[in-house]
Amino acid sequence: MNKPMLEGKTCIVTGGSKGIGLAIVKTFLAEGASVEYYSRSKAAGHDELATAASAAGRELRWTACDVSDGTALEAAIEASVTRGPVDVVVNNAGATRDGLVFRMALDDWRSVIDTNLTSAFIVSRTAARAMIKRRSGSIINVASVVGITGNGGQTNYAASKAGLIGFTKSLAKEVSSRGVRVNAIAPGFIDTAMTEAIPAEAKAKLQGLIPLGRTGKAEEVASVVLFLASDLSSYVTGEVIKIDGGMAM
Repeated sequence: MNKPMLEGKTCIVTGGSKGIGLAIVKTFLAEGASVEYYSRSKAAGHDELATAASAAGRELRWTACDVSDGTALEAAIEASVTRGPVDVVVNNAGATRDGLVFRMALDDWRSVIDTNLTSAFIVSRTAARAMIKRRSGSIINVASVVGITGNGGQTNYAASKAGLIGFTKSLAKEVSSRGVRVNAIAPGFIDTAMTEAIPAEAKAKLQGLIPLGRTGKAEEVASVVLFLASDLSSYVTGEVIKIDGGMAM
């Protein structure tokens, strides 16, 4: 029997209550990790997942936190690293408030930047400091292909995700010599509650732009995050891996 890839590790996932974040939480638990996730509400099935994790000798913890609230988020991550060593951090929390830039309210700009980019800075700053002392750790930032290609009507979202890519590369240059790896993923069109709201005609048009001919699954994204969290990627840092079926190649 193969040893679980994250056995004995402790992981933090922001925005872990649904979609890609929940898929990452479930994948990490299945691979032997204890997981803490931050979100405004509990994940569906949290109690069942927590019971199964406990029976297997690991822990699932939920921390109620709106990551756009910098003060609350800073308190949450400080509490997490104080409880014990954190091996992996996944900055996954994300939000959209789409609209043409000419009509975009300043609050719509700020809320997306705060949720998608500033939260990663707050979490990573504290986590990296603790990881450096142990000379070990992996930080994974969930960006988007929109941060690479841009997208009309999403200037705030694209800016936040492009910023996350630049943040990833810069942080990797600061901490990699201390044994801490920092990487990003850039998902494309993934089946989540966010993409379910897209009209069928628009969705079909988008699928036509994907060389693999289909949308992705949250579990496929989680598998790449698992690779970056595990020792399989021990010589990978400062990278951005697209998970988009070839859409942005």
